[in-house]
Amino acid sequence: MRIVVLDGYTTNPGDITWAPLEALGDVTVYDTTPPELVVERAKDADAVIHCRIHFTAEQMAALPQLKYIGTLATGYNTTDIKAAAGRNIPVCNVPLYCAETVAQFAFSLLLGLCNRVESHSRRVKEGRWLESVDIGTFQEPFIELAGKTIGLYGYGNIARKVGAIARAMGMQVLAYRRYPSAEEGVTFVSKDELLAQSDVISIHCPLTEETKYTFNAETLAKMKPGALLINTARGAVVEEPAVAAALHSGQLAGYAADVFETEPDLSASPLITAPNTVLTPHIAWASKEARQRLVNEVAENLRCWQSGAVSNRVN
Repeated sequence: MRIVVLDGYTTNPGDITWAPLEALGDVTVYDTTPPELVVERAKDADAVIHCRIHFTAEQMAALPQLKYIGTLATGYNTTDIKAAAGRNIPVCNVPLYCAETVAQFAFSLLLGLCNRVESHSRRVKEGRWLESVDIGTFQEPFIELAGKTIGLYGYGNIARKVGAIARAMGMQVLAYRRYPSAEEGVTFVSKDELLAQSDVISIHCPLTEETKYTFNAETLAKMKPGALLINTARGAVVEEPAVAAALHSGQLAGYAADVFETEPDLSASPLITAPNTVLTPHIAWASKEARQRLVNEVAENLRCWQSGAVSNRVN
């Protein structure tokens, strides 16, 4: 079997191994692939593995040998899954590899807003500690989370782990999902109740036609004034101009995100100039441990397909 990885560098810049995948066939790994070279590089492939490259119906039609598509990610919105299904090509993702890592990162974003550690560290390194007359005039205000309420919008594996961290820090945990079920330590509420009662909302839903721009001007106006919003899900779940406006008005006290509607070019995003933001370059998933688990699971998905038992098929 010939296996082609079209954009492997994001997952493996050289610090982990492709060995689990190499055990299944002849593997060619490209660091990245521009759109005009996708067909050329995948023309002899039985299986294509990719991460953020857009894999279109037209490209699939030009690859008659293609039998399998694997995503180096949980998300699969970069693949035309309907076109793949029409050609009887399974598309398989990896849903669980980074839950621990993303939950940890979501809380680091929240703590970045609450504790402003980077700002304080920068002032110390710049020698500005000496400028303060007393501690009160030097420090930026920061927020204690114990006793506050976190609302989890969407409640899957990552949100469940975020909730566990929040409870360990003394927070009350609310959650909203379409089909709630009883779970110790979590109170399931309606969407409007989540918005109105949460001091912090952390987004953990997939990006679908239904969830696109869920957090818009109307939604943000229903949030508790001065709340914090965290997004490690998908950029387009929030309407960025509305978030920026809420930050400028003070309706939102802070916004922290690892995902954006247009990545990686944020030059036109109003979030760049909005106050009280923490913005990171879509890296919440990318610990070394999580990336190796990702490769292992991509290989396991492919092995299952080879044996006739498709795993984690999304189409």
